[in-house]
Amino acid sequence: MKRFAITQGLLQSGGDGSDLERLAERCAELGRDGVDFLLIREKQLTERELYLATRRVVKAIGDARTRVFVAGRPQVALAAAADGVHVGSDYAMVREAKRVCIESWVSVSCHSLADVKAVRAAGADVCLFGPVFGKTVDGVEVVPGVGLDVLREACVVAGRDLPVFALGGVSEENSAACVDAGASGVAGIRMFFGR
Repeated sequence: MKRFAITQGLLQSGGDGSDLERLAERCAELGRDGVDFLLIREKQLTERELYLATRRVVKAIGDARTRVFVAGRPQVALAAAADGVHVGSDYAMVREAKRVCIESWVSVSCHSLADVKAVRAAGADVCLFGPVFGKTVDGVEVVPGVGLDVLREACVVAGRDLPVFALGGVSEENSAACVDAGASGVAGIRMFFGR
């Protein structure tokens, strides 16, 4: 089973850098543990801070096979030598990201079968699909899950060329069910960063 770890809100804009060192250390651990993809999703950072954070994480990952992605900023991904860019739910941005980051991977978040169809046609390399089991914030479900049957359909729509990662409420306990439904793997924040 492949794994796609996502950071979110772990770095402080204008901070002293200690949070970045902790994040780099955790990312290095994930790389040694064989995590396949790592998305740096730190929207609160300036472009320069995101660039510096990405460079530090790429260095920390080192020779591990983990591919590092940057959320929403293709130019930062390119400049920081990341392996890819995540364009969120904006599948219209897939072609632009591919144009800027010619050799890079592009991942997209999908929430419906129509989204999966669109990102497949746009040429995305990875699809994060969900929320499969619901999206929670501070222990409260804010978006209900679509369930394993819809995940299974999304994997069929994606076909063999577009790997689908189950996202949203995924845990150690239910990750195997996602793969059994056809997902290439699982994605998440709490699963990897304990938030």
